[in-house]
Amino acid sequence: MSIETIAAEADAVTADALTRNVLIVGVGGQGVIMISKVLALLCQTQGLQVKQSEVHGMAKRGGVVFSHVRFGAKAGDPVWSPTIPMGEADVLIAMEWAEGVRWLPFLRADTGVFIADTQQVIPPFACRNRDFFAEPAYATETPSEIVGQVSDGFALDAGRMAEELGNARAANTILLGTLSASLDFPLDDWLSVLNQFVPKGTEEINRRAFLLGRDWVETPRENPAMPAPTPALPIARPGIDVRLEITRSWCKSCDICVKLCPERCLDLDDQQIVRLKDPDACTGCRICEWLCPDFAIAVHHETPERPHSA
Repeated sequence: MSIETIAAEADAVTADALTRNVLIVGVGGQGVIMISKVLALLCQTQGLQVKQSEVHGMAKRGGVVFSHVRFGAKAGDPVWSPTIPMGEADVLIAMEWAEGVRWLPFLRADTGVFIADTQQVIPPFACRNRDFFAEPAYATETPSEIVGQVSDGFALDAGRMAEELGNARAANTILLGTLSASLDFPLDDWLSVLNQFVPKGTEEINRRAFLLGRDWVETPRENPAMPAPTPALPIARPGIDVRLEITRSWCKSCDICVKLCPERCLDLDDQQIVRLKDPDACTGCRICEWLCPDFAIAVHHETPERPHSA
């Protein structure tokens, strides 16, 4: 091996050590790609070299989506590869709990930052047992267990926080704000780039969501406990009623819920909006609710003891 080759390899190793790695994971419809694009453009505005790669072809609700963002620690630092090797992610940000657990081996064991939404998007294949109150085959690790394994970890209910803000789709912006607290970029620059990617007319609520996520990290508080997975109700038993709440204005006629309903009790009406065509067949299994990319369906389980309980 020549001296020139040895020197080139040494330079590559040194440059790789200066590269910052952020891995964003989740499922389709959550806004994984938006977070990665905001971060990549922000790095470019700071004069940093940056590379981004993504897998989003399975982006229908429930499909895995992930994006790698790598950038130089300072201007001029070269970035050689668009993908992050296992064990070298400086930050792992997960928009869905099981995906965060699954990608954990990519996080640096000694210094990595773990940020995860406790939201659970349970895929249909995890609900093959639709017995009464059957447990889905889903990740059982709790936030306290995972956060205790990493150097620095945060688990927050971003989905609920976004709903309280008035826009459930802003959960990804809350997580982006949480991420911003771990990266040394000016706040005004974050907000300026964010405005370029959010839908027109939502700039203000996304600004509030971003600041909420950032403040959640910067203000010391106890990480909330993740709620247990909502059990499926496959059979309407005496004393238990199932009610579907459909927000017609949110339905985009994608018919994912129609095709994947195990009981085939949904269809699209003459305006191509989802409807419950056979209420007696609905078991309240919640698969339509979990898979809807637009949050247009909510399943309620109502009992005499707990009226209007969700």
